[in-house]
Amino acid sequence: MSFVARWVTATIACAAAIWLVPGIVPVGGTWVGAVFCALVLALLNATIKPLLQVLALPVTLLTLGIFYVVVNAFVLELASWLSRNIFHAGIAIDSLGSAILGAIIISLVSSVVGGIIGDE
Repeated sequence: MSFVARWVTATIACAAAIWLVPGIVPVGGTWVGAVFCALVLALLNATIKPLLQVLALPVTLLTLGIFYVVVNAFVLELASWLSRNIFHAGIAIDSLGSAILGAIIISLVSSVVGGIIGDE
């Protein structure tokens, strides 16, 4: 899947998280916030997330994979912070619980939309 397709997929997933999670609010407009947060999220997923997964591997193995959700929530929080401070648009996350629920929703929606879009 190309970067643009991943970006569109992440944008749809971020918009779904904004719509479904009460603790996630857009900054700079609903779609503008989702677009810029998805851009930063796609870049972080390609660069920093694999390193975090390797570093968290012992804890992830001990918790039988549940800690992977916490890693996703941390990457979402980081993407939220970076997008708001770099582009002055993105999403604001109220709590860790909202970040975890948002990460779960973004993962599920990204999987569904990515399956629909396919490789091309």
